[in-house]
Amino acid sequence: MGTGAFALVLVLIVCAIGFELTRQSMLSIEKFGFSFWRTEIWDPVAGEFGALPFIWGTLYSSILALAIATPIALGIAVFISELCPNWLRQPLVFLTELLAAIPSIVYGLWGIFVLVPAVRAVEVAMPQALRALPIFSGPPLGVGMLAAGLILAVMVVPFTSSVAREVLKSVPSAQREGAYALGATRFEAIRAALFYARTGIVGAVMLGFGRALGETMAVTMVIGNNPRISASLFAPQYTMAAVLANEFTEADTQLYLNALIEIGLVLFVITLLVNSLSRVLIWSMQQSASAAPAAVVPLPAAEEPA
Repeated sequence: MGTGAFALVLVLIVCAIGFELTRQSMLSIEKFGFSFWRTEIWDPVAGEFGALPFIWGTLYSSILALAIATPIALGIAVFISELCPNWLRQPLVFLTELLAAIPSIVYGLWGIFVLVPAVRAVEVAMPQALRALPIFSGPPLGVGMLAAGLILAVMVVPFTSSVAREVLKSVPSAQREGAYALGATRFEAIRAALFYARTGIVGAVMLGFGRALGETMAVTMVIGNNPRISASLFAPQYTMAAVLANEFTEADTQLYLNALIEIGLVLFVITLLVNSLSRVLIWSMQQSASAAPAAVVPLPAAEEPA
């Protein structure tokens, strides 16, 4: 009973955070309503606030990071769980977990001194025909969406790969043994294990997505912090977390402060939903793995002899 009370404290803390964010943003909610999330204007002097550029920047950078990080993270997970020699497995696991422990501000410094010059060099060397395309247009500054997506991808990889590795470890050995018994190659056996663990892998990817949504300092230092909507990978843009970090101490009116807190409220809800859904997916995969009878994932049918 006592330990249950301690667990209940966590639920109360989450509810208290949501309640306080809602209460502190009521002035903005009442004045702007849903137009707050459809308006591109962010003008604290005129008292006009629209969060669409920040929503766009948050989703764009997170999805870009996920597109870059997911293949790398799954490759790391497959190698460590299926292919890695025993003497190398623990050092790789340690290095993967070490990446997750590096502070965000350190990633930001690395991004400024390494990623930003690299992105600038790539943009300058890009053919003019490509730079004329909307996705590659923008000033050759180095700071922008691509730099933010790359640094987010580096930060997401250890989270996604660690969870995916644990999911692959939970795949019953009968899956692999059955595949080998049917004459499958090692690649086909690994593919069968990935298919069996697909729900948990999706959960791992979504967990990384939730991590990318809420990242603040590293992104703030390399994204350029310009509240505009652009499809360009090189244009400076903004995210919800970055605008909170940059402008919260500058809010000199109650409406300005409430608008920033409302951005925090939506970011809180989105992150909570994404992480909760990822945990549910991983849990459902583990339950099905323990409850369902061993069954080999069907392999491609072999060609019949002529």
